[in-house]
Amino acid sequence: MLIGKPVDVASTEITPEPLFKRRRALLKAVGLGGVIGLSGWSREGWTTESLHKPAIHNIQKTLYGQDEKLTSYRDITSYNNFYEFGTSKEQPSRNTGQFKTSPWTIAVEGEVLKPRQLGIEDLLKLAPLEERIYRMRCVEGWSMVIPWVGIPLAKLIKLVQPTANAKFIEFVSVADEATMPGVRVPILDWPYLEALRLDEGMQELTLLAVGLYGELLPAQNGAPVRLVVPWKYGFKSGKSIVRIRFVEKMPQTTWMRAGPKEYGFYANVNPNVDHPRWSQATERRIGSSLFTRRIPTQMFNGYADQVSHLYTGMDLRKHF
Repeated sequence: MLIGKPVDVASTEITPEPLFKRRRALLKAVGLGGVIGLSGWSREGWTTESLHKPAIHNIQKTLYGQDEKLTSYRDITSYNNFYEFGTSKEQPSRNTGQFKTSPWTIAVEGEVLKPRQLGIEDLLKLAPLEERIYRMRCVEGWSMVIPWVGIPLAKLIKLVQPTANAKFIEFVSVADEATMPGVRVPILDWPYLEALRLDEGMQELTLLAVGLYGELLPAQNGAPVRLVVPWKYGFKSGKSIVRIRFVEKMPQTTWMRAGPKEYGFYANVNPNVDHPRWSQATERRIGSSLFTRRIPTQMFNGYADQVSHLYTGMDLRKHF
C-alpha cells in the first residue's frame, strides 16, 4: 500500500527511513560548523548571491532552459543534499571549510580500451564548456532551476572507448573522513556510488558539471566535478567524483543498498509512481513561498521528448 505525504508536512522535514535511527549520531559527529558569508553579484541581468568562486571563461551559451526562472545562487548553494557533510540541508554549506578540491584526479577504468587518469584540466580540454539551464527534481518533493556549466558525459565516454562488455557506468565519490564529517559515521555505505546505463550516459542531456552561474562549483554542490542527469531524481547525480568505472552488470548503488524498497536503480522522475511514504505528483520550487501552490511534476521532469525512447517497453512502475 502506498502512503501519501500529508499536505501540511514540509518536504524539508522528510528524513529517509533508512537514516532515521542513525541521524542523531551523525548530527553529533558533524556539529554546526561555521557560517559562510554571502555578498551580492550580478551577471547579465541575473541578480543573485555569490561566494565569488573563480569565474569560468569562454562558456558557450545554449538554448537549454532559456525560458525558465532561475533559482538564486544563495538557494542553490545553501540548500543541499550532500550527506558526506551532514544530513540537514544547511550543513553542507557550513561543513566544507576543510575540503580540498585541488589537486584532483579522476580514474576512468574498467571495460574500456583506453583507461585514463584525468586531472580537471584534462577533463576541461575534452570539449568546449557549455552553460545549460536544467530543472532538477529531488525525491523529497522540491526542485530548482540551475544554470550548470560543464561538458557532455558522452565526450568522455568516446575518449576511453568502452568495450562490447560495457553496459553500465559507475560513478564513485570521494570519501575523506578528515574533511567530510558525515563520512565518520556509517549512515550510508561509503564511498557514495551511483550508476547509469551506458546509453543513459551517452544521452546528450547527461552532463559532467564543473560550475554553476558562470563560476566554479562550490564544494557543497559537488566540486570539482559532479554528474547531472536532469530527467532523474537528484540522488542520481554523484558529487565530487574520483572514479568512473565501466562494468557489465548493473551495480548496487548506494541508495539501493540503503533502502531497496524506496530507491531503485533508474530513479526516473515519474509523478505517477509514489514514493512509499509520500506522493511524487507535485513539487515545491525552492525560493518560492511556503504558501505558494505546489506545481505539477512532469514525466521525466519535463524531458520526455528527449529521453522516453530509452525506456520503450519497460514497466516504469517496476523499474523505478
